[in-house]
Amino acid sequence: MKKLGVIILNWNGLDLLKKFIPTAVEFTVSDSCDLIVADNGSTDTSVEWLEKEYPQVRVIKLDRNYGFAEGYNRAIQAAEYEYVVLLNSDVEVTKGWWQPMLEFMEKHPQCGALQPKIMAYNDRSRFEYAGAAGGFLDTLGYPYCLGRLFDVTETDNGQYDLDSVELCWASGACLMTRRSLYLELGGLDPRFFAHMEEIDLCCRILNRGYKIYAVPQSRVYHVGGASLAQGNPKKTYLNFRNNLLLLYKNLPAAQGRRKLFLRRLADTLAFGMFLLKGDFPNAKAVIKAHNDFRKMKEYYSPLESKEKIHFPGSDRNAIVARYLMRKKSLAPKGIPKT
Repeated sequence: MKKLGVIILNWNGLDLLKKFIPTAVEFTVSDSCDLIVADNGSTDTSVEWLEKEYPQVRVIKLDRNYGFAEGYNRAIQAAEYEYVVLLNSDVEVTKGWWQPMLEFMEKHPQCGALQPKIMAYNDRSRFEYAGAAGGFLDTLGYPYCLGRLFDVTETDNGQYDLDSVELCWASGACLMTRRSLYLELGGLDPRFFAHMEEIDLCCRILNRGYKIYAVPQSRVYHVGGASLAQGNPKKTYLNFRNNLLLLYKNLPAAQGRRKLFLRRLADTLAFGMFLLKGDFPNAKAVIKAHNDFRKMKEYYSPLESKEKIHFPGSDRNAIVARYLMRKKSLAPKGIPKT
């Protein structure tokens, strides 16, 4: 049995498979690594094309579309490898991309998940929005990345090319983890539907005593934006709601109450800014996110621990205020590293 399984989730994605599978096969399939496509009940000809053109790719056929989270959960349950990579179907991998990640995971038993450097496919000198050089949560629990703050991405000048960088979360665009740990934690949370499932998973990994890393010696290129565009009210709703849920789930009760109180104040500011801009659909999305959070939190319980939890990067000042005051990307100071 090979050590590593790289899993691409597909649903009616024939065009993406034709574009990215050839490179993925060339630079992935080896004596140590399999490439797997988990198909979410596609109705196009993507599975037939794949089986004909690339028989060396393993196909896991799911009986219907289970969505992103549950689709991956079922695929990883079926793919019996020591390590797995969740790889988006719109990612172009590079020669030798997975070796530094696997080597790091093998050498660091405390590593629960990691990611490569994620660059923009359409502007290859810049970091890509969904992950960049690794993710953090600020003091209010808002996510941001090395190389990306809100919708501003940086040019890669090697500023994050350390041996490894300790993160709060790794991007679901290309995330390696230990299969046994993934299954033990229950995998991605299907109730999130979309957005921030990987951040929630990574917080649970951290709370289990493992660490999250970026391995910049590995590089991939991500198209991104395939689900919902920036500024889409549904994306706003999911990001606000799921961010609140992951804080509620992954913090002790007392700390979570304080954090969520401060977040309500910050989200009220965001609501007001949408109103001032006349963006009423996104303003309504913020209100709906908070209303639905109050309903959905009944499914979860805060951590029983009474000790405060400090996720990597969570001691940094609120990125919302920093962004509004300076209107530009701000590289975090004092990057945690091994």
